[in-house]
Amino acid sequence: MKVVYNWLKDFVDLTAPPQELASRLALSGTNVGSVENGPHGAVIDAEVGSNRPDCLGHYGIAREVAAIYKLALKHVSLKPAESAAKAGDAIKVEIQSPELCGRFTARVIRNVKIQPSPKWLKDRLEASGVASISNVVDISNYVMLELGHALHTFDYDKVRDHKIVVRKAKPSEKIRTLDGVERQLDSGMCMICDGDGSRTVGIGGIMGGAETEISFSTKNVLIECAWFDPIAIRRATRFLKLHTEASTRFGRGADPEMAELASRRCAELILQLAGGELLAGVVDVYPGKRVPKKIRVTRAEILRVMGADVPDKQIEASLTALGFAPVRIDHNRGAEGSLLATWECTQPSWRAEVEREIDLIEEIARIYGLEKFPPRLPAARQGASRLPHHEAETRLRERLIGLGYREIVTIPHVAEERDALFRPAGVLPARLSNPLSEEAGVLKSTGIVTMAAALEWNLNHGQRNARLFEIGRHYRLEGNQSLETRVLTLGATGEAREKGLYDSAREFSFADLKGDLDAIGQLVGSGHDARGFDWHDGGTDWLHAAKRGKMSIAKTELGVAGQLARRVADRLKLRQDVFFAELELDALYAAIKAAKTSRRYEPLPRFPAVERDFSLLLADGITFAQIVESIRSLNIPEITSIETVDLFRGKNVPAGKVSLLIRVTFQSREATLMDAQINHFVGKVISILEHRHGAQLRAS
Repeated sequence: MKVVYNWLKDFVDLTAPPQELASRLALSGTNVGSVENGPHGAVIDAEVGSNRPDCLGHYGIAREVAAIYKLALKHVSLKPAESAAKAGDAIKVEIQSPELCGRFTARVIRNVKIQPSPKWLKDRLEASGVASISNVVDISNYVMLELGHALHTFDYDKVRDHKIVVRKAKPSEKIRTLDGVERQLDSGMCMICDGDGSRTVGIGGIMGGAETEISFSTKNVLIECAWFDPIAIRRATRFLKLHTEASTRFGRGADPEMAELASRRCAELILQLAGGELLAGVVDVYPGKRVPKKIRVTRAEILRVMGADVPDKQIEASLTALGFAPVRIDHNRGAEGSLLATWECTQPSWRAEVEREIDLIEEIARIYGLEKFPPRLPAARQGASRLPHHEAETRLRERLIGLGYREIVTIPHVAEERDALFRPAGVLPARLSNPLSEEAGVLKSTGIVTMAAALEWNLNHGQRNARLFEIGRHYRLEGNQSLETRVLTLGATGEAREKGLYDSAREFSFADLKGDLDAIGQLVGSGHDARGFDWHDGGTDWLHAAKRGKMSIAKTELGVAGQLARRVADRLKLRQDVFFAELELDALYAAIKAAKTSRRYEPLPRFPAVERDFSLLLADGITFAQIVESIRSLNIPEITSIETVDLFRGKNVPAGKVSLLIRVTFQSREATLMDAQINHFVGKVISILEHRHGAQLRAS
């Protein structure tokens, strides 16, 4: 919100310069973006928090200033001249949906003269970033910026039967709003209608309709000032994709008690600038009136929370200035420093978010000055302890950083359309009942969603080479059960090795990703038989069919890895190959912890190793993992490693066959292996490969 410095002086005798005021506001909790000096004086750009709708008007900011500087706040006192005719005879109001509209006030002014606004009004609107239209319309905007409560003016003569009906929107109902756009409505929206309620003349709390707008031919004006349910306003705003100054204020929870005062202020200004005759009284339908809440705050709790005391006079002065009307109710009034001191406060209508003692302590502390409290930690009530998986996670994070990956942290709220690209079959999206925006409507069902967005962001900003990891969670609904699972997500793209003086560039490939995952898999192995992850063919349909795989530990599936399918990459506008992997962490942490428990020191072997190469002719489709599994099933302890050396298809290899060269290393820790032993092992290897896979041993 743009706060006009000279406008604040209408409510508080302010002498502090704008820059100092901005600093004091920032220290008391109102974030300040900038201070600009323009033709209309200093303008402070204040970023008002979503829980402070009372500061969306100059009067609310002035209340903050008065509390900070201990100045008197000039209260708004209005008594516009009224005629003998009564407003109740000229306009009727009916609220059919009190859950959406908790208060509706109406005033009528006859014989106004619509004309351009005076210079002072145009200047203040311009300084606030609002364009001038006409005196009556400008006055409604001016009052909103002044008192923080939105209101609307109708052409009274265009309101059918001179009756307002507030109801829910009907299915498939439409309205043409003031911006000239015809909008399709949702059944839960609050609509302002006229006559018998069949015609809509405005979307409650968001925007008025075109059919009853003020024009230069308007003679009689109906002033509407109401209060609308903030949740309903936020939902309607998201559905319509229509954000206005009014919806900003009502969506955060406007002050229902301000409605009548703002209406009176608007009437007073119209009489001054447009003339006319104000009908006596106001039509005020108020089904949602609240009972003020009583909240207590004690000195002992202030001391416990803040670590230091605050003088009685400061406590009472701060709460009084903010409108909480504190009354000291303890029985030890003579003991100035008594920890039993207690104040009972009344929640003001404009501070509905203050409900508990801790909220009042925050108000006291920020006005007193947070810098006055000592920077010390509160006393611990229980001993600190690490999470069970802390050590395993630390080892995993160190390994990933050592492999060249950088950690990211993302927000789990994502767009449902994006989530659907990667969501597993049979998994329902975890929708949020009150999302922050349409782009954050569901919780991610896989970490790939946010990892893809992170890689996309990096590529769009010129970072072609990226390797990222995230330790987070994904959220799924399976049947009636909600599941929250810890996962590790990897994403990589670009060059595995950049061009240098002695090295040529090489693109990152699936083999690089698999190698990185195998390095992680070494954390779950122990001794010379550290096998790591078991790999299997297969994966999800958003991965490249020929460059993907599944990982498991001891027959427990961990996750998938592979290259993103081109059809999905094209939808995300990723113009280079991208690789992803996701592993469930609970099983991985358990395996890392178990491996550490069983890990022991083993000296380097004293006896030499012997390597034997096997050039095999195999049916195309038999995987290296199957070959390894068959050889391992022999349970020969002297086999220390099995590696691929070469793979060949084409000339001199029959159709439907592949030539695979593997290298098996034999080594004993007890003695030097003799030729007879090695030949015996080689024979067993050849026999099982011939029997299980139909392998043929090619000539050397």
